[in-house]
Amino acid sequence: MNKQDKVNALHTQVGQALASSRSAFFGIAIFTAFVNILMLTGPLYMLQVYDRVLASGSISTLVTISVLMAVMYAFMGFLEYVRSRVLVRIGDKLETDLGEKTFNSWMTQGLYGKAGQRHRPLQDVSTLRQFLSGAAPATFFDIPWAPLYIAIMFLFHWSLGVIGILGAGIIFILAWVNEVSTRKPMQDANALRIQGQEFADIAHRNAETIAAMGMKSNMQERWQNYNNKAAHAVVIGSDRAGSLSSTSKAFRMFVQSGILGWGALLAVQGIITPGTMIAGSIIMGRALAPIQMALGQWRSFIGARQAFNRLNKFYDIIPEPLENLSLPTPTGKLSVTSILAAPPTSKTPVLAGINFTLEPGQGLGVVGPSASGKSTLARLLVGIWIPQKGSVRLDGATFDQWNSDELGPFIGYLPQHVELFDGTIGENIGRFRQDASAEDIVLAARRADVHDMILHLPDGYDTHIGEGGSVLSGGQVQRIALARALFGDPALVVLDEPNANLDAQGDAALTAAIADLRKRGKTVVIMAHRPSAIAAVDQLLMLKEGKQIAFGPKDAVIKEITQKNQTQSASGKSKPLQPPQPIETSQTSQRVQMPTFSNPGPPSSGAKS
Repeated sequence: MNKQDKVNALHTQVGQALASSRSAFFGIAIFTAFVNILMLTGPLYMLQVYDRVLASGSISTLVTISVLMAVMYAFMGFLEYVRSRVLVRIGDKLETDLGEKTFNSWMTQGLYGKAGQRHRPLQDVSTLRQFLSGAAPATFFDIPWAPLYIAIMFLFHWSLGVIGILGAGIIFILAWVNEVSTRKPMQDANALRIQGQEFADIAHRNAETIAAMGMKSNMQERWQNYNNKAAHAVVIGSDRAGSLSSTSKAFRMFVQSGILGWGALLAVQGIITPGTMIAGSIIMGRALAPIQMALGQWRSFIGARQAFNRLNKFYDIIPEPLENLSLPTPTGKLSVTSILAAPPTSKTPVLAGINFTLEPGQGLGVVGPSASGKSTLARLLVGIWIPQKGSVRLDGATFDQWNSDELGPFIGYLPQHVELFDGTIGENIGRFRQDASAEDIVLAARRADVHDMILHLPDGYDTHIGEGGSVLSGGQVQRIALARALFGDPALVVLDEPNANLDAQGDAALTAAIADLRKRGKTVVIMAHRPSAIAAVDQLLMLKEGKQIAFGPKDAVIKEITQKNQTQSASGKSKPLQPPQPIETSQTSQRVQMPTFSNPGPPSSGAKS
């Protein structure tokens, strides 16, 4: 990393979070200075023992320097302890400073769909915390003190200092080679492990499909392929690091012993004393030890550096949320004007030219074949996605003008793919709000007509969902999620295929809930495949291939589309449609006809119009 890279790194968001602990790092540097000075206690003690105590035979001198040695080592141990505690707290502070921001950004990236799974920022924050709390930072703080020890060896004799410089230089070269040779294999291994973990997560979520169709061995083979490639890269990197670490360790011990031998030669010639010979050997070992330890910690350093870079890239991808001005409580008026929209990671529009307005108390059913853009429209109507052109406005304000935390309680949303979270049923319905009252939770459950169903569960509203909790059917999950959408009496409720897993009783409960919402002046939008979902709405929007085919009162739209189909069928432009089958619900006794959009080809010769 060159100087400019270091400057840029300090101005990144992670760099600024680390810079906020600048005073703590300065304190660690001071502690390190005292620790390394006190490291001279051992060599100086040996020097005094060999040159003064053994020469004079003075027991009192031995006792005095031994007590002083014990005090110095105790003080050094205390400073080491304080230094490690400070490093642990720097790691904790970094995780605290970045944790909330990282989680919020991670949730925001979740709106990007599957593309958001390429990053694991929470794991990267944990990696940085573990690195800062470990032994590696202290080792890197110790390395700059190696010249001090070599300088002291020059005071003993110039040749000892030269040997020290040569030894330190060679070990530094080994460290540089270690960095260059292991960087790419470790990066490749990390990327492959992330891909393998993502693949395993997807397989886990679809375990039923895999088991039913005998795909387990195929999926395992694919995962093993990722794992084998990652393991191969790790082996290459670890072998290189291990060989260089072993070489540097053996070389350090050789140099330390060589210093002892060279010192013995000088002592025999009377140039230095035997105590100096012993002290020089110890100091040489201390000078090279941090470099050797850094090689051993190099893998964790590389991991921390990769986490640092990934986090900064992740923060650059996710923009900082704006602090919008608080707006009045929404009433539910919804207007969509000439929107052109695509998923966040795509440039190909899936919706174009959609226009409609809904007043509070109106209910809109959105119908159309698969891939017509219904789910995309649902995400736009609740502010999850923002249109590329045009606007979606709630009470006159676009969603980027609302404060999302303040608006959220007034939005009810049931996505196409429903999941409940680890916790109790009551917590899930109450959206995990700390101030959610039991009365509001039960009210939402009653409005979704799931109160009695919940009471029949083992622990009622306290029934735990998630790891070790109760297993609910798809219909139960969908009905509880509907209650969650209705919690807090939201002004706008958007339901994406809310009856996909419901039986007749669930269908009736859904229709009643929609009718109740409209009666209380709420705006409701339902994306539907099954006709029963739109039994209680008064407006209908028909989509096909991302375009608006018709919008208006439900009966008028159905009549218009049916007439168009009949006209096209009579002219031979499309296959005659079978008469749409009406459905009837026990709650509303309202008959609804759903025309089809299929156009498989020209009519056969025997077709009747």
